[in-house]
Amino acid sequence: MSETLEPQTSPQGGTATIERTETRELVEPGDAERFAHYVKKDKILESALSGEPVIALCGKVWVPGRDPNRFPVCPACKEIMEAAFGSDDGGE
Repeated sequence: MSETLEPQTSPQGGTATIERTETRELVEPGDAERFAHYVKKDKILESALSGEPVIALCGKVWVPGRDPNRFPVCPACKEIMEAAFGSDDGGE
């Protein structure tokens, strides 16, 4: 014999359903890092025209397409730049 259970509601109280809304951002390959990387300006222009990937100082390879001002500077790229050209913080 099969028995079907019906949800019961109490006359003193009710039930409420809370909907969970998930917001997801579109993820592209390499987004786990989310850093702005140092690349020669002429290489970025060349990439914009050809669609070919660029190689950052830290070795990351990608096709630029986002505003780098929206992301923090890659710590590895920054370290390489500071070692090559000195600190950019004005001596602080």
